[in-house]
Amino acid sequence: MTEPIRIGNASGFYGDRFSAVQEMLTGGPLDVLTGDYLAELTMLILGRDRMRDPGLGYAKTFLKQLETGLGEALDRGVKIVSNAGGLNPAGLAEAIGQLADKLGLHPKVAYVEGDDLLGRAKELGLGEPLTANAYLGAWGIAEALQAGANVVVTGRVTDASVIVGPAAAHHGWKRTQYDELAGAVVAGHVIECGCQATGGNYAFFTEIRDFGRPGFPIAEIHADGSSVITKHDNTGGAVTIDTVKAQLLYEITDARYAGPDVTTRLDSIELDDDGPDRVRISGVRGEAPPPTYKVSLNSVGGFRNEVDFVLTGLQLEQKAELVQRQLEQALPKRPAELKWTLAWTEKPNAESEEEASVFLRCAVKDPDPKVVGRAFSNAAVELALASYPGFHVTAPPGDSSPYGVFRAGYVDIHEVEHVVVLPDGSRRTIEPAAETQPLRPVDDIEAPMPLLQLSSGPPRTREVPLGRIAGARSGDKGGDANVGVWARDEKVWRWLAHTLTVELFQVLLPETQALIVTRYLLPNLWAMNFVVEGLLGEGVAAQARFDPQAKALGEWLRSRYVDVPEVLL
Repeated sequence: MTEPIRIGNASGFYGDRFSAVQEMLTGGPLDVLTGDYLAELTMLILGRDRMRDPGLGYAKTFLKQLETGLGEALDRGVKIVSNAGGLNPAGLAEAIGQLADKLGLHPKVAYVEGDDLLGRAKELGLGEPLTANAYLGAWGIAEALQAGANVVVTGRVTDASVIVGPAAAHHGWKRTQYDELAGAVVAGHVIECGCQATGGNYAFFTEIRDFGRPGFPIAEIHADGSSVITKHDNTGGAVTIDTVKAQLLYEITDARYAGPDVTTRLDSIELDDDGPDRVRISGVRGEAPPPTYKVSLNSVGGFRNEVDFVLTGLQLEQKAELVQRQLEQALPKRPAELKWTLAWTEKPNAESEEEASVFLRCAVKDPDPKVVGRAFSNAAVELALASYPGFHVTAPPGDSSPYGVFRAGYVDIHEVEHVVVLPDGSRRTIEPAAETQPLRPVDDIEAPMPLLQLSSGPPRTREVPLGRIAGARSGDKGGDANVGVWARDEKVWRWLAHTLTVELFQVLLPETQALIVTRYLLPNLWAMNFVVEGLLGEGVAAQARFDPQAKALGEWLRSRYVDVPEVLL
C-alpha cells in the first residue's frame, strides 16, 4: 500500500486569492498543489481574449503566481497541476517555459489538450459557438506526472480531474478501479472550490471561531480512495463535517455524479470526524462512466443594458407604474427582451432615505446593440424632470454590452482525441473509457420514517425560519440552479425529508413555481438536493436574474418561515 498523497488546492475560480499559491506552498507539507481556474463564465472570458489575441486564452493570473511559486515548488518537490490552460494550454506551457528561463529554473512542463472542439462544432451537431470544449478526465494528467512532469496544465477537464490525476498516478490505479477513482472525485469535488470547504459561504458561519481569512483545503487521498479533508495548521476557517457536507452538495444533481472516468455514487459517501480540522470521507462507490463527454458551449447571445430607478417614500407602486409606462412609450424600438423587477427593501417611517427607498430595475436585451444602447439609457435619463417625485437613477446612462449564452452539449467519447504532450515534447493519446454505462437516475431512495413521538397527539409547532434547523448551499449549472439542504441531527433529517417536498419548496420560493423542480435524497448525508430547471435562463453570462449564479438561493430558502415541531428547536 502506498502512502496517502497530500494534495492542496490554491484556486477555486479565476480571480481567487492571489497569494494562495505562496501560502499553500510555504504553509506545510504538500505533494501536489492544484488550481481550478475554469468556470462556464470563465470560458466565455477566455474566448473573447482569444478573439483579440490568438496567443491568449489562458488564465494570466496563474502565470503571475508562478513568478514566485514555481521556484518554491521545485525546491520543496511539490508538483503543480492546473486547468489554467483554458483555451490555450500549449500557449500557457510555452509561457511557463519562458518564465522559467527568465528565473533560471528548469521545470519539466507537460500539457493536456484535445478538449477544444470548436473547429468541428458544426460537424458534431454543436452549432457555431464561440467556444466548444469537452470535459476531459484525469488520465492525461496522470500520464504526465508518471513521465516526471513538475508542472501540468490542461484545457477544459472536469474540476475534480486535477485532483484525481495525481492520486491515480501516485497510487497506480487502473482505469476500472471505480471505487478508488470515485473516492478521489469526491475529495476533488470538496477541495476544488477552495475556501468553500473551510468555512467560506457556509450557512452556519457564525459558529466558526476564526473566520477572518480561511485557509485553503487539503485532501489526503489513500490507496483505497478514502480521504481526509484538512488544511494547513495556523490558518483561518474550519474543516468540519458540515463544511465538507455543504461543499458536497454544491452544483450537483442526482445521486449519480457523472464524469469522464467514473460515475460517482454520492449516496454512498460516509463522513466521520478525524480530529480537529480533519474529516474522513470513506465508503464511496463508483460505476463505469457514461458513453458521452459533456461539452461546454459558449456563444455571444446579443447585447444588454439596464437602468436602476430609485423610488422613495410614498405611493411606490404608482411611481413604478408611471415610470414603466413612460419609458416603454419613449423607446424608439422595443427591445427583444424587456424585463422589470421591483426590489422591496423600504421600511415604514424609515429613519434614513436609503431605508425609505426601493429599486426598480429595467433590463433589456436585443441582437442589435443600438436598440439597447444609448437609445435606451438616454430615454430613461430624459425622464429625470418629467416623471415621479424624487426621480433619480443609480448610474449615468451607459452603452450596451455583449452578453454570453451557455449551454451544454454531448458528444460520443470516441469523437474526442484526449492528448497529453510530455516534457520531452512527445505526444500520447489517451484512449477513451473501454467500459461505459448509460447514465440513469437513482430512483430507489426512499425518505426515512419520522422519529417524532406522536402518541400524545400532533407535536406543538412554532413558525421559524427554515435556517434555524437546516443548512443550504446553492449554485448554478448553466441555466439550471441547485439547492442542497442538509440537517445536522437525525430527527431533523427524518422530519425534513417528509416535510420539505417539491410542493413546499415551490411555495417557499414562488419564483420556482412555473418551473420544473426535482428533489433527490441523500440519506447518508442527511441531505436532499433540489434542481430548478431554467431558473437562470441562458446562464450566468446572460445575467437573467438578480442573483445570476443562484449563489444566495439557498440562503433565501433558509430565511423562509415554516412550522417546525418545537422538539426539534
